[in-house]
Amino acid sequence: MKKFEFVEGGVTAAQGFRACGVEAGVKCQGRKDLALIVADQPVPVAAVYTTNKVAAAPVRVDRERTRSGSAQAVVVNSGCANACTGERGVKDALETARLAGAALGIDERLVLVCSTGVIGVHLPMERIAAGLEKAAGCLSGTGGYDAARAIMTTDTVDKQVAVELEIDGKTVTVGGMCKGSGMIEPNMATMLGFITTDAVVHPKALDQALRDAVEVSFNRVVVDGDRSTNDTVIMMAGGAAGNGTLTPYHSQWQYFVDALKTVCLELGKKMVLDGEGATKFVTVRVKGAKTDEDAQMAARAVSKSALVKTSWFGLDPNWGRVIAAVGYSGAEVDESKVQIYYGDICAYDQGRVADKERLMAMRDVMRKRAFEVTVDMHLGDGEDTIYTCDLSYDYVKINAEYTT
Repeated sequence: MKKFEFVEGGVTAAQGFRACGVEAGVKCQGRKDLALIVADQPVPVAAVYTTNKVAAAPVRVDRERTRSGSAQAVVVNSGCANACTGERGVKDALETARLAGAALGIDERLVLVCSTGVIGVHLPMERIAAGLEKAAGCLSGTGGYDAARAIMTTDTVDKQVAVELEIDGKTVTVGGMCKGSGMIEPNMATMLGFITTDAVVHPKALDQALRDAVEVSFNRVVVDGDRSTNDTVIMMAGGAAGNGTLTPYHSQWQYFVDALKTVCLELGKKMVLDGEGATKFVTVRVKGAKTDEDAQMAARAVSKSALVKTSWFGLDPNWGRVIAAVGYSGAEVDESKVQIYYGDICAYDQGRVADKERLMAMRDVMRKRAFEVTVDMHLGDGEDTIYTCDLSYDYVKINAEYTT
């Protein structure tokens, strides 16, 4: 399998894109909270949005605009979600795009807007306007880092990934950034994510590539089981690399899609590692299920279970919570055939339970920063994997005091 070279730069690693992050004072002073990503010209765009029926104003605006298949800029603010803000929220989102277009000298219809933060709060438009003027003046081809910092909310670290590969003898780059550490659950991936590439990609093919990548990456991460009102992943393809147009019929199409999946999966893992209050990174694998759908349901149930996740935090070898979650997941299951492993320690073996020595060995597995929990159903060939974390005291504290 061809390898990809990881490089620095995030959303500005690809040719033809500039970015920045500035302090606009959206919620508080003293931190960057407004990001701008700009392509040198209008480029193909694709996006995936939240499945939450309560969708924020920016999501509603962007859904309409990305249907055109073209965009040139994305404005992102943290500190305010602009969700459940009525018609004023939509007007503010549209005004943000208008202000950005004016500051950049581009058609406002080519500007997408994203927000993250507290629900039910209106955007401070005077501060947004001033921030956009500032941002338009400090865009640079190395501004990916500042942009990634500006979109953080409860995140403790910025999240960026970029890879290089060769297509048609040309160096192609795929780079991205995301934010997310709470309200993380798939369908779609509770987060904001932005991906750029300098590859030449057909617009319809770009949409399919992004959806395929999201399905195996952002849709496979869980922190707490909540889905946001603002979930958005946007990808722009600038074309500066000069390769032949990528479509599913191109001989290196799958190579490009694999690179995109790699970027998305690495970003997804970074969200789990930075889960609010998380101390453990846990890979939940289900195999031997009757179908792939059953495997996903079982893996998702285990990954979302508060009882399972708190046991991981407390180093409690309570494998019974795992099989209970599998049992209510909706997947076909026969407990007499199930095996459950923590690392390589078999906690439950088709009706035979772990002795005291194995339970202590399970605790040693859970002491690691990262470990795997595997459930083998022995019913078929279905399999799936979800990336998740534990649930700690700090998660409760962070979210008990979120608006105060």
